[in-house]
Amino acid sequence: MMSRSGASFLAAALLAACASEPQPRPGSEGPTHPEVDAVFADLDRDDAPGAAVGVLLNGALVHRAGYGIANMDYGIPITPETVFDIASISKQFGAMAALLLEEEGRLDLDADVRSYVPEIPDFGRVITPRHLIHHTSGIRDWPQSMILGGVMYTDVISFDQILRMLYRQEDLDFDPGSEYSYSNTGYNLLARIIEVQSGRSFRAVTEERIFDPLGMDDTHFSDDHLEIVPDRAESYAPDDQQGYRRAINQLTALASSSLNTTLDDFLLWMENYDSGEVGGVAVLERMMERGRLNDGEEISYAYGLSTDSYRGLATVGHGGGWAGFRTNFVRFPDHDLSVVVFCNVSNCDPAGRARRVAEVFLDDRMTSPEDGDGDETDAPRPPATLPLAALRAYEGSYRSPELDSTYDVLIEDGALVVRNWRIEDVTLTPTGEDEFAGDQWWLSQVRFRRDEEGRVDGLLVTGGRIRNVRFERVQF
Repeated sequence: MMSRSGASFLAAALLAACASEPQPRPGSEGPTHPEVDAVFADLDRDDAPGAAVGVLLNGALVHRAGYGIANMDYGIPITPETVFDIASISKQFGAMAALLLEEEGRLDLDADVRSYVPEIPDFGRVITPRHLIHHTSGIRDWPQSMILGGVMYTDVISFDQILRMLYRQEDLDFDPGSEYSYSNTGYNLLARIIEVQSGRSFRAVTEERIFDPLGMDDTHFSDDHLEIVPDRAESYAPDDQQGYRRAINQLTALASSSLNTTLDDFLLWMENYDSGEVGGVAVLERMMERGRLNDGEEISYAYGLSTDSYRGLATVGHGGGWAGFRTNFVRFPDHDLSVVVFCNVSNCDPAGRARRVAEVFLDDRMTSPEDGDGDETDAPRPPATLPLAALRAYEGSYRSPELDSTYDVLIEDGALVVRNWRIEDVTLTPTGEDEFAGDQWWLSQVRFRRDEEGRVDGLLVTGGRIRNVRFERVQF
């Protein structure tokens, strides 16, 4: 029998031997490629958030790894099994669910959406599910409407809240089918239509028809922000003082976002684009079809997918961002390459990193990177000013029935300021007669209206992906 001291010596020797050998990164049981590792070397730390990265080439998994920390409170590392909110990459699953229902004759993509969801206001123009899928509906994008209405992105924002906001919309931003303007709200409405036509929750439909058949066991659309999700990553944003701060995510925006999944599960979905196990070849070919405007112009957005090219090679993919999550996937269908990057930190640049990974495998087939010509830019114009007497005509309180929100317009330090107690002030700079530019992206243009007597009686706000939201003057 070995003595206690001998056993202790042997254990110490074994530990020392193990420590001298390179230890595998947690969760990186799959293959890794050193040049891909190099793209993410700055994230390969135990004191910062990072990314999960996967690469498929010619049907084979060639890279599968996690970098950085999933939860900085507890030092939990990112692995291929870590659950991420993949944000707008989620849209392709809403489009797929719609196509599956259409194939069964349960959904008409060219029907009036009000025949499915009568709560939608009658705008005097027909909106179809096809418009929703291709972002040509004219429906306002809720992230801009929410913040303009005083809702912060750190607040609880639910699927039902988004729909209630849509039901209050007073007008469309443009005639359906006449323009392309990215609208998350359109996909949320698509999810509601799928629920109505299937008689099931959107979460259940996608699990039963897409995720379960593919073995995507750790994937679901979040319909409850309080639900406990094992192995879920937190999201973060850089902070000058602490290094990083948590970026709160309390969103449940079905179909447009809010898909919880892992790298391993998502790679199964990437393989489905080749196998056709879910949907079949015909439906998957439909997924790649670009939308068309009323005048016949083809747009690059297909069925929850962006079709494009990179350095001369055709691509299909999508990006996403919410809270501190930043995600991207890109497929090079003619070269059987798929790259997936899920990050839990807002400055990760997953799209740029995904392209760099693609170059590792396809650089010899790509065209040379284009050199910038140093584009000339116009010299900034000095800000216009108005005398105080002219500015006073705009002072007052203005209320939007659509947003159920009131703003005060007042003068501070010789400039007009728009104020709502829930959000930061917006300073207005004159750009034309009764027209001003705001210094926040969600309130970038303000146009005041006048009555027949020349008095200012309201204003219209444009910003981001919303246009001409009406505010009526309630106090002079």
